[in-house]
Amino acid sequence: MLDATQKPYIVRALWDWCNDLGQTPHILVQVTEHARVPMAYVKDGRIVLDVSMEATSDLNLAGDAIDFQARFGGVAHHIHVPYRNIIAIFSAESGQGMSFEFEDVTQDEAAQSPIDTQNESEDEPPSPTTPPTGKGSPLKLVK
Repeated sequence: MLDATQKPYIVRALWDWCNDLGQTPHILVQVTEHARVPMAYVKDGRIVLDVSMEATSDLNLAGDAIDFQARFGGVAHHIHVPYRNIIAIFSAESGQGMSFEFEDVTQDEAAQSPIDTQNESEDEPPSPTTPPTGKGSPLKLVK
């Protein structure tokens, strides 16, 4: 399994690789409460985003998330995707890239820390979590 600290470096390297080849880098994102994406375009808890320089504005790949501005249906949106939510990065033209296992860190953290249910507000709805759909990767194996 990939160390969480390696993932940003690998994603940035594949983003550079796509650009160097003149191809369009896309990311497949598992949408959770940590990702800020236009929900109208989410299907089965996932969204594919074009992260090319032409499709984005103010693209920032540094840190622990990818941030940029993009238009969806003519409406500008600020997009925030933590690297832990990226489950693939690939070239739109060739489909070549890399997929990653999605680990819902919030579930792991909840299992490790005790929960104080007395302080929970009854007015707040429980945060939705989307289980993996079990569908295969959208990437194809190229030999």
